[in-house]
Amino acid sequence: MLLNNAGYGAYGPLEAFPMERIERQFATNVLGVLAVTKAFLPGFRKNKAGVIVNISSIGGQMTFPLGTLYHGTKFAVEGLSEALHYELEAFGVRVKIVEPGMIKTDFGGRSFDFCNDESLAEYQGTVKKLFAHWAKVGSAPSDPSVVAEAVWAAAHDETDALRFRAGADAEQLLADRRAQDDATFIGALKSRIGLASG
Repeated sequence: MLLNNAGYGAYGPLEAFPMERIERQFATNVLGVLAVTKAFLPGFRKNKAGVIVNISSIGGQMTFPLGTLYHGTKFAVEGLSEALHYELEAFGVRVKIVEPGMIKTDFGGRSFDFCNDESLAEYQGTVKKLFAHWAKVGSAPSDPSVVAEAVWAAAHDETDALRFRAGADAEQLLADRRAQDDATFIGALKSRIGLASG
């Protein structure tokens, strides 16, 4: 079994990020997954068995403001995992995706790369409102055990199920995302954060 779990979150206005930090985000969250997976494939192919569990995020199915880089990488993990599923099932290898919500980890500490340039005044209202929103909702994250349970379920699942959610917020947000059109879902999220429409 291969568990791809390395990753961190780069957040902030895209315009504020230097290219080296953009490249680092994609190198860690996407190219790292591809490199490690590629290294394991010859053995899986020889054994005609194996399972790959890629840790994505609710951020691979929906986005928050200022998350262009992080969400770009997690959408990529979702896409590469789904496509790889077709390639590998022919010789008995299963691919699964785990999508955690907000989990009680250090993601907001050492795993959080925030970049801002206060001289870019047009973005600062969004920065302040998003941090205020996170301060409210971040007070009740799920226990890490929900991710462990989702990984265990994914690793032992022998059906065609591809995605496994972890955490009550993941269940709710992703159910809403699937049930609502773009305008409805994004409008509701903007309202919760306090961002003006249009």
